[in-house]
Amino acid sequence: MVLVALIGSSMAAQSVLYPATLAYPNAYEEKNTTFTFEQSVQGNGYFMTYLYAKAGNVAVKNYAHGSGSINNEALLTYQKLNRSTRNAYSDYNDFNQNCIQFKEDVAMVYAPMRIAVGTGYYAANPVDYSSLLKERTELKNYRAGTSMLHEVEYAHALDKELEVVAKEKFNHTYDPEWVGVGYSQMKINEDVTDGKAHIGVLQANDDWTGIDTYRDVSTLSGSKQFFAWKNPSIEIDEDYWGTYHIEKNMTLEVPYHLVQKSDDWLPCCFGGFSDMSAYDQKIFKSAKGVFDCTCFKAPTQAQFPRVYN
Repeated sequence: MVLVALIGSSMAAQSVLYPATLAYPNAYEEKNTTFTFEQSVQGNGYFMTYLYAKAGNVAVKNYAHGSGSINNEALLTYQKLNRSTRNAYSDYNDFNQNCIQFKEDVAMVYAPMRIAVGTGYYAANPVDYSSLLKERTELKNYRAGTSMLHEVEYAHALDKELEVVAKEKFNHTYDPEWVGVGYSQMKINEDVTDGKAHIGVLQANDDWTGIDTYRDVSTLSGSKQFFAWKNPSIEIDEDYWGTYHIEKNMTLEVPYHLVQKSDDWLPCCFGGFSDMSAYDQKIFKSAKGVFDCTCFKAPTQAQFPRVYN
């Protein structure tokens, strides 16, 4: 009984000192975070809303405020998936999939409002709210170097349907092989009354594609991000003042694929170095037939024939 207790204590202590990590052979780790936010709001008064979501290298932000009436239906879906496989008998693999989708159908009409707040002074002296309508939506996809922006401000009325999708996939096999894609989309169908509408799109230059693609590129230093946007591949900047009907469908997809394979550590006689160039063969200093791709041939007769007495 005492021996069993001691063994149990030893195993418990060992599990505390050496927790399970990806450093173990044949380790596997998966993290999958999902979130859904759905709302329906109708009313009169003053409103201010803020929404921000970030998954890996994609992010979406939505901000709005104003006084008057509002009728809003919105849906946010979120996924952040990270999977790592460390199989001792095959290539290691890291796989990331991140996606954010935001949909909104909103109708707002500006009006000055007086609102009694609480039970003290402001209950007897209502607060005056006179705020023209504003809403701003931002999409950023660092994997693809894409930025999209839509903003309405100083509006007296706004009737809008909006859909935003930002997603990325990244697959890294330690051969090594990198396969990545960044996808960004913004759809707008709106009527703006007596206000200002702004639409902007920025796609980083081609030199950005693949820069530090093996990690979270949203954490790059300011100098590298500045370099990516300095001479963009695509730049759209639009402003509309007054009353407008606007429809936009903007989609950007940036795939990336890199393969780097090394030779197997076998002489050419076994197929490992059969495709070596002549220049590579000269680098090696070794016994004949090992790295120079000359294979051993059996002699037709013995070099030192046996002599019988």
